[in-house]
Amino acid sequence: MTESAGFPGSGLAKGLAVTLRTMTRRSVTAHYPDAQPELPPRSRGVIALFEENCTVCMLCARECPDWCIYIDSHKETVPAASPGGRERNRNVLDRFAIDFSLCMYCGICVDVCPFDALFWSPEFEYAETDIRELTHERDTLREWMWTVPEPPALDPSAEEPKEVAAARKTADRLAAEQPSPGGGATEPVKPEAGEDEA
Repeated sequence: MTESAGFPGSGLAKGLAVTLRTMTRRSVTAHYPDAQPELPPRSRGVIALFEENCTVCMLCARECPDWCIYIDSHKETVPAASPGGRERNRNVLDRFAIDFSLCMYCGICVDVCPFDALFWSPEFEYAETDIRELTHERDTLREWMWTVPEPPALDPSAEEPKEVAAARKTADRLAAEQPSPGGGATEPVKPEAGEDEA
């Protein structure tokens, strides 16, 4: 017998000591559904659809490793906006469904959507007695959109995004070129304190 092994039955004594310690503690089990769990604000419960942003690009369906997203659409002709213009075609969403019996909640569809049409909702109570009812259509996905929490506030000390800075510079330049009602050109808007000057 080695020295580290200790006396015979020491493992049993340590296990009983742990048992005795935990027996005296109060239980912390949450009895669902009487007590709702306290989930983190950005937890992955179910995928919500913001239908107005969907352009039927099919990127989410193509990237899904489980092929659990079903999208149907048709093309619609948009008349020319002005005389001499040409008609344009656009995709119209007919069906957007997710089969949550196949979904593995990887979030790839939410990440690859270039138009911010898919979001994570913390809702998790959508169990069904029939597996065929776990395919949720766009009406249900739309209802979950209203449970999506707001994104966290931006860090006030963070650098301004390059896209916003470029748009601001262009807007300031255009405003400076516009003649004022008095006849002279307006002065360019000076950047606020902390902003980089062009």
